[in-house]
Amino acid sequence: MKKYIITLSKFFLKQHIRAGEETGFKDSFLKGKKVHTIRANYNLWEARIKEVQEGKAVLSIRQWSGLPYRSKQDEITELSKEDGVGIQKLTFNEDSNGEFFLEDLDIDGKYIDFDKLAANDGLLTEDWCRWFKRYDLSKPMAVIHFTSFRY
Repeated sequence: MKKYIITLSKFFLKQHIRAGEETGFKDSFLKGKKVHTIRANYNLWEARIKEVQEGKAVLSIRQWSGLPYRSKQDEITELSKEDGVGIQKLTFNEDSNGEFFLEDLDIDGKYIDFDKLAANDGLLTEDWCRWFKRYDLSKPMAVIHFTSFRY
């Protein structure tokens, strides 16, 4: 069976104001508070999640033991279709000047409370904004759900 890996960061990344501090993602995930993760490349993840939902693949949820890409990955768990794994499309709305803003977003065409989205991703709102500020907001992102929860 195919296995797709989602790695949760143990520490805030170097470009974040809290760089080096622990994110708490693993504990938040295990306690059911981090109900999803958000990734770039919606189309890629849409195809992968479809395979999980069809029972052709699983998601391996992991965490870096140290620095990303320079340390071992420790598996937290595997998720399958029985866990309710799913995906929703996150888009950022364009203003009249053609600019996109983190705070102006929707999921599958529905307005979503920004603070709730950040909390369900395991972050405080201001940390979420700093985490995603360098992303290309003109492209849709994938909200990958670990459970049957949906917006």
